[in-house]
Amino acid sequence: MVDPRTSNLARLIVEYCIEAGKGDEVVINAGVEAVPLVREIVKYLVSRGGYPVMVNLSDESISEVFYRYATKDVLEHISGIEKYMLENIDASISIISPSHTKPLISIDPEKMKIRSAARRELTKIFMERSARRELRWAVTAYPTRALAQEAGMSIIDYEDFVFHATYADTDDPVKKWVEIREKQQKIADFLNKVSELKYEGPGIDLFLRVEGRKWINDDGKYNMPGGEVFSAPIEDSVEGYVEFDYPAIWRGVEVEGVKIVFKKGVVVEAHARRGEEFLKKMLETDEGAKRLGEIAFGLNYNITRFTKEILFDEKIGGTIHMALGAAYPESGGKNVSAIHWDMIKDMRKHKVYADGDLIYENGYFIKDVLGL
Repeated sequence: MVDPRTSNLARLIVEYCIEAGKGDEVVINAGVEAVPLVREIVKYLVSRGGYPVMVNLSDESISEVFYRYATKDVLEHISGIEKYMLENIDASISIISPSHTKPLISIDPEKMKIRSAARRELTKIFMERSARRELRWAVTAYPTRALAQEAGMSIIDYEDFVFHATYADTDDPVKKWVEIREKQQKIADFLNKVSELKYEGPGIDLFLRVEGRKWINDDGKYNMPGGEVFSAPIEDSVEGYVEFDYPAIWRGVEVEGVKIVFKKGVVVEAHARRGEEFLKKMLETDEGAKRLGEIAFGLNYNITRFTKEILFDEKIGGTIHMALGAAYPESGGKNVSAIHWDMIKDMRKHKVYADGDLIYENGYFIKDVLGL
């Protein structure tokens, strides 16, 4: 028997996120434990006339074997078939559903750096097609035991968490996300008129400019759950420092107590209580890795705790996150990199000023200021 919340989540992905229609060719990537959700997605997809051109079920041990034994030539190899599919498919669905959350923990960071740099061309194709809305995509998660353990939750509690964060536990989650989209768009519209932002409070004193950049409403169309507004700073405008409260996780590797100092938009100092060597290695991936490609406000107040899964954590209501590396072209950002590494800061005791006026305090936008 299918959990009705799983079916609701599948319908959300197909009908709301990628808006699948007749003739759409769709790639589905998932872990083996997500078969119940994949099955429901395929059901809704083909019912609407879409075609699952490839269902790729993976296991983390395969990724570990790849990185452990791949030579430099293999790490640098990019398949023409993979490139062709990325250039031609209509939509992509990725389901985070690992059986193990740290398969690459013992892999030499240099290997991941080489692989990330090699895939830069694919990252560029993906982002450019997404910006032109030629490629519709969605990322969601399926509650596996590994994710529950990582979050420090029981499997039942974690299932409830996932379905609550996505509103799949409501009678009509599609209608709910339409309402969220309208509310968040008002925030994005306000920020689109802003030139400068100043973040102040414990562990942050940061200034940046955003004039001419577009704030994007993450209303669940790409990420499910959604629940943020994001943009990209003017590349050379970031000044000051930020200490991130939660572990920064990249490819399963945790870096704790990250503190980064910016000058003229470039990282000039990077420290961490744990994982500092890995942090600095990733910053060496390319020149773009040393700049911010994204700034964002987390607005999903159904997500109230850190789970070590960025899909949920970057949306925590009352937080901000910033990404080192590639900017999303649709935001107007120019930064190009093989990495896009999100890092999260709790803002529930902080303030944000826009062009000198207080607009955000203790984790919430000030409704009267924004006209909400």
